[in-house]
Parts: sequence; structure tokens; C-alpha cells
Amino acid sequence: MTSVRAQNCIVFGPLEGEIMDVLWGAPEPLTVRDVLGRLNRARETPLAYTTVMTVMNRLSDKGAADRVKAGRCYSYSASVSDEAAMAVREVIRDFGVDAVAHFVTEAQNSPDLLARLKRLMVEGPGA
Repeated sequence: MTSVRAQNCIVFGPLEGEIMDVLWGAPEPLTVRDVLGRLNRARETPLAYTTVMTVMNRLSDKGAADRVKAGRCYSYSASVSDEAAMAVREVIRDFGVDAVAHFVTEAQNSPDLLARLKRLMVEGPGA
């Protein structure tokens, strides 16, 4: 999965975003220790294992990361393709069909967005 993180988006906190960038860039699931190693490479002051573990557990609880038992620990992979997917998931979870209805109303007011939405409905997300 590729990372698409908005500059001013608040879906993920700073460390959550860094961890998601690592998970998005990984071809296979990673353990906390794997993620910690990658994060600490560029840090002057290293993060604690327990800090990264807590944040990764919270990302799993939010539905942003999948957690699977791997021996004595867990491995994690991104369960959303990017930050926008997580934002949509949260909006629909929190507001349900009302959010979808408002999105359609907004799309109707923007010919370009409406055309893109219609194309996506017919051709799918890769369109």
C-alpha cells in the first residue's frame, strides 16, 4: 500500500503517522521491534519499545492496522490504503448514511467531482 498523508489531516497523530508510513512501505507484516528499528534510524533520541507497542496496539484498535499473532509477539500490517481511507472509514462509522448523503450533495455541486464519482461507481477505485 502507498502512503497518502495530508499535510493538515488529523486522522493520525504524529507518531501514528510515522508508524503508518512504515507499515505502508513494508512488503510484509512487521513486528513492533521491526517498526521500532526503522523509526529509530533517523532519530537522535530513540523511541521506547513500549511507546511504539502502545501506539501500534491503538492503531489496531482503530482499525488502521491488522494485528496477527506471530510466535510470541504480534505482526502488524496496514489495513487501510492511506490516510484518506481511514478518514472516510471514521466519518462513516461516526455519522453513517448522513455523511454519505452530505457527500453526494457536495458532489452534485461540483461537476468534476460528480463525474469522478459516477466513473468510480461504474469502473471501481482504479478508475
